[in-house]
Formats: sequence, structure tokens, C-alpha cells
Amino acid sequence: MCIKKLFILLLFSSRVWGQWQVQPSGTDASFRAVCAISAQVCWVGGTKGQVLRTQDGGQSWEIHHVPGAESLDFRDIHAFDSEVAVAMSAGDADKGAARIYRTEDAGKSWKMVYQTNQKGAFLDGIEFWDKDRGICFGDPIDKKFFVLTTTDGGKSWHEVARDHFPAIQDGEAAFAASGTSMVIAGKGWAWIGTGGSHHARVFRSKDYGLSWEVTETPLNAGKTSGIFGLHFYNRLRGIAVGGDYLHVSDSTQNVMTTQDGGKTWQLLNSTTPPGLKEAVTVFRQEYRGIGGEATGNALVERLIAVGPSGTGYSMNGGKSWRKLDDSPFHAVSFAGKDGWAVGAKGLISKFEGFRTTDLKKNAGSKKKFVKPRR
Repeated sequence: MCIKKLFILLLFSSRVWGQWQVQPSGTDASFRAVCAISAQVCWVGGTKGQVLRTQDGGQSWEIHHVPGAESLDFRDIHAFDSEVAVAMSAGDADKGAARIYRTEDAGKSWKMVYQTNQKGAFLDGIEFWDKDRGICFGDPIDKKFFVLTTTDGGKSWHEVARDHFPAIQDGEAAFAASGTSMVIAGKGWAWIGTGGSHHARVFRSKDYGLSWEVTETPLNAGKTSGIFGLHFYNRLRGIAVGGDYLHVSDSTQNVMTTQDGGKTWQLLNSTTPPGLKEAVTVFRQEYRGIGGEATGNALVERLIAVGPSGTGYSMNGGKSWRKLDDSPFHAVSFAGKDGWAVGAKGLISKFEGFRTTDLKKNAGSKKKFVKPRR
């Protein structure tokens, strides 16, 4: 699974900084979908039916035009490796814009594996727990969210009966800004963040999207505001970011965390730089030979959030924030310590890393490295 949406938690408290390096994309398409696989491989989706791929760390990008999708906007993408990927387009189904495509040959050819013309359908996000089981969701129809699932790696999709779905509030929906309002973790767990109504809420499933429960949250909400990005470290610990897309400089009540799988949420300090944050995820890096023992390993995690006003990062789980960059990104994806962020007018940037002035001195107690649960 790709690690989406930018947000980094640090173990160390020394002077640190990082940077984004812009990479030539060769197109002016607007990008809102990105999936990092490794330090070398990343996939990006955007307008004009374009999907881009790099296999050399972004030194060069291949531009693939999906046949028959020239007018579509690929708002989310999931890649399994350098060859196989699934791309989702956001748009009105009755206008032919709600589709899912799959490639098995590194983007050379694409097969449309799902399309619906159902009035009201509008796809918002797609995720996979493993190589077989995945989920896609869209705007509510008849007061309940539209959910699709797959058990064959996205080759076929099936609509889930909405008998066990909570009803939505008037005006409530998920923001399809960057495919970041849904996230998965563990085996079968999924969360959807909403806005557009008087409460920002989080829907939660523990059975691969077959049934859902919902909880109200304290995040700022309204017709144009709510939850835009989610990230869960595991089935219990999660974070949500958001704001108002008509007032992108407003940071009022735009960050919250949960420690109980999304049952309850607690507001944190607003992000820096101020403003709407569309995506959040985790940077992770293992350092060897620190923590007081030559053979000791320490895991560094930092939370990073991106949006129109730039990138902010947190070294303490979101309690406080520091400005990293002014670039207006829509989406971000990390695979461990390697990540990319994307935005409008062909913007693709690769993360060049955080640096510390005295890593060993400030490492603190040793923390055993444990591979994060996806």
C-alpha cells in the first residue's frame, strides 16, 4: 500500500530542515494523485487523462495518455509495483467521468475495469489493503455513501449494499480534492472523513467496507470546510487535517488526532504555515548504530501536511508545527523516507530529506525498529 497524504513525527529534537526538489514533468496537467513505491518508482495521475511514471527517482517521467480518457481527471492512483497500477477518475457518472482503469505493463496499455452511469455517483478515493483486496468510495446516493470493493486486485469491482451504512447529514460529502479523505490500515479497517455540513465526521469500517459506523468530530466544518486528509499509523492511532477551500489561509481547528481507532478525536494546534491542508502522511527512516549502542536501531518518524499555503511538519505528533516550504501541493505520498508531492500546472517535487546537526547526541533512548503496519 502507498503511504498517502503528508505528516511527519520526529523522535529527535535537534535543528532540522528539509526541502522539495522540483522535477520536470513535461506536461502542464494538474496533478492530485500520487503513489510512491520506492526511492526509484512513483506513479502520478492528473487531468487530460494522463498518468505519469518514473523508475529512476524522478530524473525522467514517462507520460501515458490513457485511451478514451482524454477528458478525465485522475484524482487517485494505487500502484502495486513498477508494472501494475489502478487509476480512478473523479467526475459525474452520468457524464461518463466515474471510471477505474488498470495497467499491467507499466502504463503502456490500460483496461477500463469499472464504469457507472448511475446519477449522483462521483468517485472520491481508492485504496488497497493488499494485492487482492481494495475499496473505492464516492459521494452519497440516497443519503448513503457509494462503496465499491474488489478481491482480485482491481480487475473487477462490485457495489456494496448500503443496508448497513449510516445516513449522511444534509450537505455532507467527502472532498475529492486529492483522493486523501479515505485511508486504510491493518486487515479490513477503513476510514472516510467528511465535510460540507454542520459537523465534520469520520466513518469507520472494520470488515473491508461492508458495514460502517460514524462519529462526530470537533474539526471545523461547514459548507466548504471539513476533513480533507487522513492518515492512520495503525488501527488505533490516526490524524486528520482539513480547512476551508474558499478560505485557504484559515487554519481554525484544522488538525485532530485519535488514539482509539476513530471513536473519539482531539483537536491540536493549527498547522504552520497557516491554511487549508489537503493531505497528510508519515516519513519514516531507520538509523543504525545510534541510541547509545553501536548495534542499536532508532526509527525516526515525522508528520508532514501539505496544502495551498505550503508544507508543514511536526516532530511531536501534531502538537506543534514548523514551516518547511511554500510550494502549493495538492497531494503527497511516501514510501518510508522517499516521497513525492504534486500540484497544479505539472508540478512534481521529490523530497530531499531531513538533516540533523547532531543526530546521535539528540537521539535519546533507543527505539527498536518495527516495520509499520499497512
